[in-house]
Amino acid sequence: MRCLPPLRRGCRRAGQVADAGSGEGLGVIHFEWQEILYLIPLPLLLRYLLPPVRRHQEAALKVPFYQDLLSFGGVSRRVGEQSWAMFLLLLLTWTLLVVAAARPQWLGEPVVLPASGRDLMLAVDTSGSMEMTDMSLNSRPVDRLTVVKSVAGDFIERRVGDRVGLILFGDQAYLQTPLTFDRETTNYMLNEAAIGLAGQKTAIGDGIGLAVKRLRERPQDSRVLILLTDGANTAGEVDPRQAAKLAAKVGVKIYTIGVGADEVRVQGFFGSRTINPSADLDEETLKYIAETTGGAYFRARDTQSLEQIYARIDQLEPAITETETFRPVQPLFFYPLALALLLSGLIAWRQCGISLLSRRWG
Repeated sequence: MRCLPPLRRGCRRAGQVADAGSGEGLGVIHFEWQEILYLIPLPLLLRYLLPPVRRHQEAALKVPFYQDLLSFGGVSRRVGEQSWAMFLLLLLTWTLLVVAAARPQWLGEPVVLPASGRDLMLAVDTSGSMEMTDMSLNSRPVDRLTVVKSVAGDFIERRVGDRVGLILFGDQAYLQTPLTFDRETTNYMLNEAAIGLAGQKTAIGDGIGLAVKRLRERPQDSRVLILLTDGANTAGEVDPRQAAKLAAKVGVKIYTIGVGADEVRVQGFFGSRTINPSADLDEETLKYIAETTGGAYFRARDTQSLEQIYARIDQLEPAITETETFRPVQPLFFYPLALALLLSGLIAWRQCGISLLSRRWG
């Protein structure tokens, strides 16, 4: 049994049951209502403190071998007097009922859960221009999206305690992963992203708008969007600057990253020449978005600079390191209750047997 945020029924903070047993990290049995256990010796007190009940002797037909029949039936007592064996059986039944009423519970080993941290949404450009091979990874040329998957994936793994979501945008924006503590799934879905999956154009405004829609219901101080693109807004229904104003209004902080090299050598018919593969990058708009929402703009020209940018964002928006501890609770009251009912049935069965035997031979 495992308890996850938010706190569910059947769970409690470890601090609330610290007195339930010794040993940090060990499972213990805890009684919800411990005071009821003081009722266990009540039958003994009544037996010895109250005067015995006086019984009137009535004439009856005496059978010489009646006591032998009672012994054969498994009851070691004289007629009209309860034996010690039966009294102890009744006392055990009473004890089990009292223990069940005290609500015994098994408290499992403490489960450490991350405190609710930031709500971090990543918006990644998957338009056709991300196919440009102007960056390198492990000393080999790769396209821009491959570098983003590698660097952003490491960034996601470091965000312990944060809810991380993923938006992909091209001609339109769509939610790849909702906000979740499951960083492994978010990373997996990022690696599954493909160039052109959302179209060949770039809808930056739609990407911001979708992120704002997902973040506006979250706590105001934790709403963060990291938007990465290599171009300008060429599609979508929402203007990026208007989307930035809306984000600022609802308290979403946006960090923008422009990715792509400044120059690259390409081979042509008349030899090699230098071109600027990031000529379409709209840095002015990205800076406006960041400034309007209280974030920052970064320029990633290669893999190393992109790694430094995400490391810088880690510093600006540090992950929450505090944790909360909960102990899973499993009720145990039905065990003593079931045993008490079983013993009660046994006592009733034996009493009925003795009563029938008494009527037949008494």
